[in-house]
Amino acid sequence: MESLKNRYDFVYLFDVEDGNPNGDPDAGNMPRVDTETGEGLVTDVCLKRKVRNYVQTVKNYQPPYDIFIKEGSVLGDTIAETTKDVSSKDEARASMCRRFYDVRTFGAVMSLKKKNAGQVRGPIQLTFARSVSPIVTAEHTITRMAVSDAKDTSADDMGKRQTMGRKYTIPYALYLTHGYVSANMAKQTGFTDDDLQLFWEALKNMFDVDHSAARGMMCPRRLIVFKHDSELGNAPSYQLFDLIHVKQKDPSKPARSFDDYEVTVDEDHLPEGVQLLNLL
Repeated sequence: MESLKNRYDFVYLFDVEDGNPNGDPDAGNMPRVDTETGEGLVTDVCLKRKVRNYVQTVKNYQPPYDIFIKEGSVLGDTIAETTKDVSSKDEARASMCRRFYDVRTFGAVMSLKKKNAGQVRGPIQLTFARSVSPIVTAEHTITRMAVSDAKDTSADDMGKRQTMGRKYTIPYALYLTHGYVSANMAKQTGFTDDDLQLFWEALKNMFDVDHSAARGMMCPRRLIVFKHDSELGNAPSYQLFDLIHVKQKDPSKPARSFDDYEVTVDEDHLPEGVQLLNLL
């Protein structure tokens, strides 16, 4: 199939209720936060992981939708096995793109000792997601009633050996991330329209295949896409993003649902050659 022919820019909104969307290992796994503004953060790596998890679930690791960066994999061995029948670095890179969805979507560094497949810059790039309003982190003490070792099971010891821990949640937060889809980069990886449709599908459904007690209730809320008529684009991305306004309806009280926010798009000032797609 032919590679993508149009540039896209998009805004993705998702929220979390009573959960931790992306813990910071440098801060005891508390929700990531901009210390100057108090706004919550979710890394692009976290969002890409969820896209990968969705694709591997619905496509079951079958080429051309296999996943390169997956839990427990040895990347050098994977590259060597995928590129065993080719000799040049360019052919090796092309083989990796053909087999792995995440390589031709997000790119990858594949210059390893066992086999040098070069590196690929993917056509889809995401920014950190940032909460629309400052977040408040709630800290909860949790306990475990069971013991880890059989020697600790006497009646006298049971009460003394309860394990105490901490769990951090955000009561509610609405996050916004910006994304870019480059048709020019898509030519280099073989990223197609079908691949893009799978990506949109992942953004709309990935939280439903990634539930956990720590993340609470996470939901996609809006996926606003700007489709350009050309490969290189018809307007700067910042001009398009400025057309979208997200604000809290009543800043005097804490937001606790998506209904507490208003999302508007100034369609009257949409540049020529750019089409607005409300995919969610």
